[in-house]
Amino acid sequence: MILLLAALTAQAAAPVPTTPAAQLDACLAQARSDPAGAEQAARMLGRAGEACRGAALAGQDDYAGAATAFTAAARNAEVAHEARAADYWAQAGNAWLAAGDAAKARAALDAALAAGTLTDLKRGEAYLDRARALVATGDIKAARVDLDLATRDAADDPLAWLLSATLARRMGDLPRAKLDIAQALRRSADDASVQLEAGNIAAAAGDAAGAQAAWKEAARLAPDAPAGRSAANALTQFAGDAAK
Repeated sequence: MILLLAALTAQAAAPVPTTPAAQLDACLAQARSDPAGAEQAARMLGRAGEACRGAALAGQDDYAGAATAFTAAARNAEVAHEARAADYWAQAGNAWLAAGDAAKARAALDAALAAGTLTDLKRGEAYLDRARALVATGDIKAARVDLDLATRDAADDPLAWLLSATLARRMGDLPRAKLDIAQALRRSADDASVQLEAGNIAAAAGDAAGAQAAWKEAARLAPDAPAGRSAANALTQFAGDAAK
């Protein structure tokens, strides 16, 4: 009974967010574990809750809805001269990428980076996402510039190095591709997508043994994922050698 009363007292004493900023932060925290509940809480906040609604919808795989909400949050923040505007534009861009709309993603990420307030990792991730949008819309040269910036500002993100290596291979720059995939492998050797690309680069360089080893690892790591299945399919070209 004493323990129960203590718990109830602690709950009663927990501070209730009162300012709009505190309410938004509480809603965003809820979105990580209870996106459906956070969506309802966001509606109660009105215009101030658009960012939380975006996070809640993303947590429910409604990426187009999330992108629309983040866009509204970014515009509201710009009107209010809030520093979070660039973050919301970046989140809108990421959500548009997940929704498969590269053109809208690029526009949102242009706005995020133009604000000049993103720094370090956040800026690097925005460059990375914009590079993905640029590749999808066929602007390879601009994507190369953004990936160079992404590997500078988000150097610990293996995805930045993976995409940089992939783009270098597609552009025929195998020395750069080898350097960048080595960085990706240093950070995430247990990622089937990284091993798949390592095999692709080795194959492009004429290194059959290296390609086979990397593809086998990708297939082992994720046999049922797209990267693992692609690696297994690539390995079929060596079936004749194994039979000899």
